[in-house]
Amino acid sequence: MQIPRPSQQDKDFFTSVLPADPEVEVKPMFGNLGAFVHGNMFAGLYGPAIGVKLSDADMQELAGIEGSGPYGPDERPMGGYLSLPAAWRAKPDLAASWIARALTHVASMPPKVSKPARKKA
Repeated sequence: MQIPRPSQQDKDFFTSVLPADPEVEVKPMFGNLGAFVHGNMFAGLYGPAIGVKLSDADMQELAGIEGSGPYGPDERPMGGYLSLPAAWRAKPDLAASWIARALTHVASMPPKVSKPARKKA
């Protein structure tokens, strides 16, 4: 499976539409980027595509918008995430509002507990 790499323009757009919240942490993920709150990812960049994790109601609403779709590899999209329409690159406020919805939803979840490091034999 070939993992697409985002361009610098893709990365810049992604970070520009993230909420200015001190609890948001952006981390590299397999050559792409993920935005996390309390250790849980609420938005990600996969190549040029931005994916978000939303409440069930928001997922249904976004799924009904032309251009949205699965997020991640075609062979194995990430469950619980949808891609924002690519056309929203021209509408950064709209993309940012959906990413803010994702942050609100995921921030309401329990913090992710780190797994202890494996001991090497």
